[in-house]
Amino acid sequence: MRTVTLRLRESFWFFPAVLGVFAIVVAQLLVVVDQGIVDRGASIPILDALSASGGRAILTTIGTAMLTVAGTSFSITISVLATTSSTYGPRLVRNFMADRANQFVLAAFTSTFLYSIVVLRSVHTAIDDGTAFVPVIAIHVAVALGVVDVAVLVFFIHHIASSVQITSLQKQVQEDLETAVSHAYRFDGDSDRDGDGDGVSVQPQPDGGVAWSIVESQSDGYVQSVGWERLVSWAHDHDQVVDMTAMPGDHLIEGDCLLRMAPRDGAHGRPVPEADIDRLRRMVTLGAARTPFQDVGFALQQLVEIAVRGLASGTNDPYTAVSALDLSATALVPLWAERQAITAYLDEDAVARVLPHWPEPEQLVDTVFDGVLTYGVEHPIVLDAARRLLARLGDVASGPRAVHLGGIRTRLDRV
Repeated sequence: MRTVTLRLRESFWFFPAVLGVFAIVVAQLLVVVDQGIVDRGASIPILDALSASGGRAILTTIGTAMLTVAGTSFSITISVLATTSSTYGPRLVRNFMADRANQFVLAAFTSTFLYSIVVLRSVHTAIDDGTAFVPVIAIHVAVALGVVDVAVLVFFIHHIASSVQITSLQKQVQEDLETAVSHAYRFDGDSDRDGDGDGVSVQPQPDGGVAWSIVESQSDGYVQSVGWERLVSWAHDHDQVVDMTAMPGDHLIEGDCLLRMAPRDGAHGRPVPEADIDRLRRMVTLGAARTPFQDVGFALQQLVEIAVRGLASGTNDPYTAVSALDLSATALVPLWAERQAITAYLDEDAVARVLPHWPEPEQLVDTVFDGVLTYGVEHPIVLDAARRLLARLGDVASGPRAVHLGGIRTRLDRV
């Protein structure tokens, strides 16, 4: 369900569709209320009386205007997507598609149009069928929606101008990176349930001598997410240990090893039914592209890509790379100081049930500095930003991590 929710959140159609159906239902209900008032011979003093032709003109104007504005807004959004894709990287397009504000603006205009045409079909004169009917309440609600949509249009212009700025894009990517890091790494020494109720361990999990049973992938694509809690629950119920060989970000083809499993402590277990094998496969979501929700490497890659794009000869904007390096420190420094990759997810009895293979912090740090040393050697201010990030990491490093930074420092000094 979480995977489906995330996919719906990144679609342009879902929120407008939901709000559009809601607008149709509300329009029908208000027309029924208006019809009930007319049937009782009552009137509403605070609302102006409208003729059928006047009501039709108002609804036609509002509906036509909202559909036109919706088309214009959608065109502006597509233009921004094209600009962002070519300037900062095609993988950042999903940030705009997942922007709830953009979805709300499109939904507001399209739902007002649907509301107007549904109410419009109920307006008729005595010439039409012998009895005149003008849904006064529904028409005045349409007028109110038109006023609100004007405010929504002003908000949209402001929002789209703000969101296209590079600082806003980098901030979104930074937040994705921090979320992914908090999901995959815990404080050194955690071996029980943390404050969020997740049973995790960062201690090494030996697997020597275990007879693993392999579960193969039946489709192609990138691993986008894994249902860790569901895997732990299944492994606990069947007294199994699941080794997650395919992690978020890995690309699989049909027949590749998706995961492997074995009875806990070498216990003799019954063969796992094929129905349970299918359940295990459904706990791993494959897709055509990588996503930053659980894929730490991709979340960091987006920030590095912004920096590298800024260093391209056609862009020549090293300050974008400098800010990207500075923002990466908010996630990398705490990670480098006191966190380790989760090595096991525990069940309610503190037994290791699922073994993930998250990238080591050293791999993430190398990703950042490899990009700088490859593309930023001709920009002194970028090298200064890299040394500033290196100094921040050095202030909190100890042991092997401090030694690892020494190798990076040597490479930077040679530039």
